Amino acid sequence: MTSDQNAELAKFGRLAERWWDTSGEMRPLHDINPLRTDFIDRRAPLAGKRVLDVGCGAGILSEALAQRGAQVTGLDLSPELIEAASAHAADSDLAIDYRCVASRDLAREMAGAFDIVVCYEMLEHVDTPAYVVDDCAMLVAPGGDLFFSTINRSPKSWLLAIGGAEYVLGLLPRGTHEYAKLIRPSELGTWCRHAGLEVDEIAGMRYNPLTRRAALEKRPDVNYFLHAKRPARQRT
Repeated sequence: MTSDQNAELAKFGRLAERWWDTSGEMRPLHDINPLRTDFIDRRAPLAGKRVLDVGCGAGILSEALAQRGAQVTGLDLSPELIEAASAHAADSDLAIDYRCVASRDLAREMAGAFDIVVCYEMLEHVDTPAYVVDDCAMLVAPGGDLFFSTINRSPKSWLLAIGGAEYVLGLLPRGTHEYAKLIRPSELGTWCRHAGLEVDEIAGMRYNPLTRRAALEKRPDVNYFLHAKRPARQRT
């Protein structure tokens, strides 16, 4: 099923005021944030780097990246989320450049401007994720790093990420994810290669809602990360 993108934006925009509540609907994002920040920092050290956070929401990851010394630009199409992100960054005394603009528009303005481009927990919520991967490839500098995270389209994912997380445990609002829009690692890898990127690593992530801890695992059965690089020189 293909969702209307405006409805998808409105769905998350309604959560803007509660985004930073560590016990609220965004609790899983808060719980996994140290792991997903470390995943980037250990593969592409953040200090002093120009970093773009595509689909930044209200800034949970953006602030963590800035706290590691990165110069962060956060991008989201929800005005409510950008407003909440800007307000929280100001309260936290963090200088983050938040923009309410499409990734394709920013790519026209700032092609190759970023050392690191991150797109976490976002691709499964857009109607044309391959286009977003293309935008990210255009935005990163030659020799730069890209990090994606999303959810595999598999029976195990439906059981844990949708049935368990949304309907049984209530960790996420019902309807947060659509099974048909989940993305197999092979699909994401293909989109990256078509965009001229080199896939460096795919790693799974497991999350225990009882202990509120996350860890990496070898198999990308449910949630997973993908690390790619833009070659310093494009092949001809």
